[in-house]
Amino acid sequence: MKPLTRPPRRRKPAAPRHRQGPTTTILFNKPFDVLPQFSDEAGRATLKDYIAVPDVYAAGRLDRDSEGLLVLTNDGKLQAELTQPGKRTQKIYYVQVEGNPSDEQLAPLRTGVTLKDGPTLPAGVERCEPPHWLWPRTPPIRERKAIPTQWLKITLFEGRNRQVRRMTAHIGFPTLRLIRYAIGPYRLEGLTTGEWRKIDNNQA
Repeated sequence: MKPLTRPPRRRKPAAPRHRQGPTTTILFNKPFDVLPQFSDEAGRATLKDYIAVPDVYAAGRLDRDSEGLLVLTNDGKLQAELTQPGKRTQKIYYVQVEGNPSDEQLAPLRTGVTLKDGPTLPAGVERCEPPHWLWPRTPPIRERKAIPTQWLKITLFEGRNRQVRRMTAHIGFPTLRLIRYAIGPYRLEGLTTGEWRKIDNNQA
């Protein structure tokens, strides 16, 4: 008997290589009450009402009731750089809180507080004046005449759901208005509310 021989293995055809198209990155100053997505079954305001650029997606979220910088891109690597927890990308927020917290009351945020989803990383927190570039919010916040308000500049290195609001509430000073100013190397400068611009990825 002839020894059994295995038929030669057929090599699978190589998968076609898709040419990578140009990368697009957009900086958008998201207004209050706009969802950080392009569609909504309930008919609420979305990114589609402002940005007519195909195939870009938000790198991270910015709550409907928050304002400021949203980065949109078709670059998966950039999305990962800005959103993966291990990257610890710096994010800067200007936050108006109800009340007038002292440095002693703000100190826990600088060392980390324990929320329902665990302890936070230490944050940069400082009292500040209202930003010079601040625009009127529509509708305006509800201020109580008998209670003062204070602006804070808060720097985080993580991005949990509604983290800033939960942190200020944890120390007894609810957030009234929240504006994201920076994500990594990207800044809000030069954009009024509702405006956007494309940027060169090599010049972040």
